[in-house]
Amino acid sequence: MVDKLIKRIIELQNPTCVGLDTSFDYLPDDMKRGVTNFDEAADAIYEFNKNIIDNVYDVVPSVKVQIAYYEAYGSAGIRAFERTVNYAKEKGLIVIADCKRNDIGSTAACYSKAYLGETPLNGRAVKAFKADMLTVNGYLGFDGIKPFVEDVKAHDKSIFVLVKTSNPSSGELQNLKLENGKFIYEQMGELVSEWGKDSVGEYGYSDVGAVVGATHPEEAEKLRRELPHTFFLIPGYGAQGGSAQMLKVCFDSDGLGGVVNSSRGIICAYKDAKYAGKTYAEAARAACLDMQKDLASVIGKMG
Repeated sequence: MVDKLIKRIIELQNPTCVGLDTSFDYLPDDMKRGVTNFDEAADAIYEFNKNIIDNVYDVVPSVKVQIAYYEAYGSAGIRAFERTVNYAKEKGLIVIADCKRNDIGSTAACYSKAYLGETPLNGRAVKAFKADMLTVNGYLGFDGIKPFVEDVKAHDKSIFVLVKTSNPSSGELQNLKLENGKFIYEQMGELVSEWGKDSVGEYGYSDVGAVVGATHPEEAEKLRRELPHTFFLIPGYGAQGGSAQMLKVCFDSDGLGGVVNSSRGIICAYKDAKYAGKTYAEAARAACLDMQKDLASVIGKMG
């Protein structure tokens, strides 16, 4: 699946991922007016997402749908998550389910069935959510990752394992040094590389990727050097403080190696004076194109 994402990035010359981390509070006032329950809120969120997808699917390769924003609205929110994933797929986008799943082996296997594989049901195999990729937490070790790796291979999917996250306090754990002299995030990166060594595709990148935040360029540069076959999902651009110059180190000499997520910077772009006069969907498209230019100015030609 990473090969498909890279191919699309090259076609569009755009490594942007639109984060549909959609809170009801982000919606324009006219979409929120009169909403009194979760069902109505979820319908409004889906309509908001749908209109953004309609305006960006031809200029970006992927979207990331963060499930926590949907869980907040109960079962209605989960339906909005599913509808959003399905609609993005219909429009040809590669969909990353941002769920950061992990647990002991048997439970991890259920998570993997839900988002990557299939669930057996009276002799049939049924897909729960039609995502292409999934974020996972590898800090329980390989027994919690093995089911995901198996489904990656069996169903042409990909995962992104948390390695160096974009949040300010990530260093409290991830930057601790081990007895072997490595930082914890480096050790996790090595594990990710090992877990993905059998799924390297035609562009030289594995379907077992890593989450590496744009807000920590020194660590990202080290990881890019140490993990030449690991594709990065790069959060932190824009609203979290990461810049194109900071994340340049995540890419290889061919301008490949990662996809850059922006959530609020795109879906809330209509609130920025820069995009005054545009609808929220028009502003989202304009923000995507601006982000493409910004990234290309430091990454250069992709592929």
